[in-house]
Amino acid sequence: MMIDLVKYPVLTEKSVRLIENNQYTFAVDLRLSKPQIKKLIEEYFKVKVISINTHIPPRKKKRLGTSFGFKARYKRVIVTLKSGFSIPLFQENK
Repeated sequence: MMIDLVKYPVLTEKSVRLIENNQYTFAVDLRLSKPQIKKLIEEYFKVKVISINTHIPPRKKKRLGTSFGFKARYKRVIVTLKSGFSIPLFQENK
């Protein structure tokens, strides 16, 4: 499935502040383009996307014992939604 390429929502201090402006942050697969990401988000969450901003964070080193390597690369996406739409990231327990 294509939605599997959207890995997880990014919940940092900055990304939580962006939710107030109807902007949501996700980590996605490197191979996805902006039109593909827009189509995936609109179809899966049933929202209207205004814009997509992407960037690829720098690689981070990882050490396991005496061997060194790098963490897996990913693309970070900031999705801006039309006003009146939202994505339920936090589930309410009733």
